Amino acid sequence: MSTQTQPWLTILGIGDDGVDGLSQAARSALQAALRIYGGARHLELLQGGSVSADCEMKAWPSPFSKGIEELAANRGQNTVVLATGDPQWFGIGATLHRQFSAHEIEVIPHLSAFSLAASRLGWPLQHVETISLHGRPLDTLRGFLYPGARIIALTSNGAAPGEIADLLADEGYGASLLTVLEHLGGPQEKVTVCEAEEFTGEAAELNTVAIEAKPIPNTPVLSRTPGLPDSAFRHDGKMTKQEVRAVTLAKLAPIPGQLLWDIGAGSGSIGIEWLRAAMNTRTIAIEPLEKRHAFIRGNAAALGTPQLQLVEGKAPEALDDLPQPDAIFVGGGLTSTDIIKTCFEALPSGGRLVANAVTLEGEQVLAQGWKKYGGELSRLAISRADPIGGLTGWRPMMPVTQWSLVKS
Repeated sequence: MSTQTQPWLTILGIGDDGVDGLSQAARSALQAALRIYGGARHLELLQGGSVSADCEMKAWPSPFSKGIEELAANRGQNTVVLATGDPQWFGIGATLHRQFSAHEIEVIPHLSAFSLAASRLGWPLQHVETISLHGRPLDTLRGFLYPGARIIALTSNGAAPGEIADLLADEGYGASLLTVLEHLGGPQEKVTVCEAEEFTGEAAELNTVAIEAKPIPNTPVLSRTPGLPDSAFRHDGKMTKQEVRAVTLAKLAPIPGQLLWDIGAGSGSIGIEWLRAAMNTRTIAIEPLEKRHAFIRGNAAALGTPQLQLVEGKAPEALDDLPQPDAIFVGGGLTSTDIIKTCFEALPSGGRLVANAVTLEGEQVLAQGWKKYGGELSRLAISRADPIGGLTGWRPMMPVTQWSLVKS
């Protein structure tokens, strides 16, 4: 049995048109508020109307957590938090819902920058990649590039459009059509369209960037389906090769929102492809060798997954205090059953474990794990065509023994 609480906290979306663009419900919330929080720009938009004379208007404090503490200290008092556009779409809404119950909160959204941009461009929004680069690494964009992609990106500042144009040119997408939309929905709205490689200068601090991706000839196309070419990764030779990687990811079964431990990450290829394969996934890559840490970080940035978390250490000791995984891959360091035991115990019911080995010693560890915990044991043998003198023959790669299971 639950007791519903009357909402006291209103998260209110506001556009660049200020008070004029607010609904009657939004105006009523502002009139009833004892306290209003927002950024300096938000508070300026309210000047001249819709706010009670007794209302206290406060710029959101720094650090961010201090604002949360102030809201909690004044729980139950009518409070409005201003946000740009739709607070639930890459906005403050998600953060506040983690701190307070849904019964305490009323959300009054405004038109999002995504909706406004799509309406200006005539793009069907359900077919558009909508991403936020606001306060996030610009390298995130690399993971969304493919021929014909339509992308709308929120940005952090006026320099961002130029940085995006440079990144597109770097990736072989300099021919892409770049649309910079400044002050969407407001009296200062401005739209600039050009090819990415032709963009120069800066934009207004408040801007949104739309991209119609077009590669130049011979630009590699990198699918989000697992099994990228080996050449997509920098490595020292110790990496899970393309064909084995595709099979391994199929057994790991990436699911949106889930966490992978990539143990003995090497180049980071398994963890990176896990992140590319499904939305909002997370990877913790565990790698003891310092010389490979640069490979992992560089590959993650280059392939659009800068959110990959690297733990510099050796399993099983480095696994202490990590959040519970939904899937685990063991690609290196299989010298004893200690790692297998630790991994199996860490998984929840339904969690997936996949371990690969190329040595006899590693095979013995996998065989022991298979006998104790069950699952499937298989051997993957791949051969690639290779020149032999003036002819062509099959050159076998080292066979890989793979053990996989779903914990029941």
